[in-house]
Amino acid sequence: MNTLTSWSQIPEFSDEKTECLFWQKNELDPRLMQSCIHEPDARESTTITLRFDPRMLSRIKRIARSRYLNYQSMMKQWLAERLEEEVHRQDNSPHS
Repeated sequence: MNTLTSWSQIPEFSDEKTECLFWQKNELDPRLMQSCIHEPDARESTTITLRFDPRMLSRIKRIARSRYLNYQSMMKQWLAERLEEEVHRQDNSPHS
């Protein structure tokens, strides 16, 4: 197994089969993986204000409680997921 120590050693793949074959013979150095883990800093967060219909907010809080989550964290997760969907959709649209 070949251990990759730099991101530049990873080629562009033409398809999933080619990528699969590559990863069967190669692996990332754990130090390389560790170097890419982003640890959020509280200073990177911006506070905003959103106005919600009280019934909608109540429903959101109820869903969060049923999942043992903080409702604000759950909402951030929802927004992050939707943002990824939108970016993916935009990247795959014929007009991009």
